[in-house]
Amino acid sequence: MSSKGWFNLEAAGGMMPETQFFEGDSAFKFLGLTRTQRLYGFIGCLVIGFVLSILGSILLFLGQLGSFAVLYTIGVLVSLAGTGFLIGFATQIKLMFKPVRLVATIVFLGSIALVFVGAFVLGNEVGLFVIIEYLAYTWYSLSYIPYARSAVLKLVGLD
Repeated sequence: MSSKGWFNLEAAGGMMPETQFFEGDSAFKFLGLTRTQRLYGFIGCLVIGFVLSILGSILLFLGQLGSFAVLYTIGVLVSLAGTGFLIGFATQIKLMFKPVRLVATIVFLGSIALVFVGAFVLGNEVGLFVIIEYLAYTWYSLSYIPYARSAVLKLVGLD
């Protein structure tokens, strides 16, 4: 095994199954990226998106609603764009609007817009829209894990 450190995706590449995440064309195929580079791109987008969202959240607590809305939304969108490195944007959009996750997708995307409305028009209702966004994104993400939604519903006593 090569000595590139603890985060060596190339060495783990032989153990990683070829799944739907590497089927078809990536949105970045024109760059000629390897599977490892695509994973780094995906992880990089997740980290950058997370950092931007955290910085935006700090600004929210400092009372700067407009700056929060911009940084937070860019962070969320950068995180979502990271999936383009894995499966491509067209595939991601098709998966987002499948009937099983359509409502969660609409609520999630709508709540992103409502964060701006809350910050620039309403002034103080941003927190409610952020909570709705997190819940919708969680529900959306759970739709990719078999039986996860059923388990959560059972856990909270709604099943």
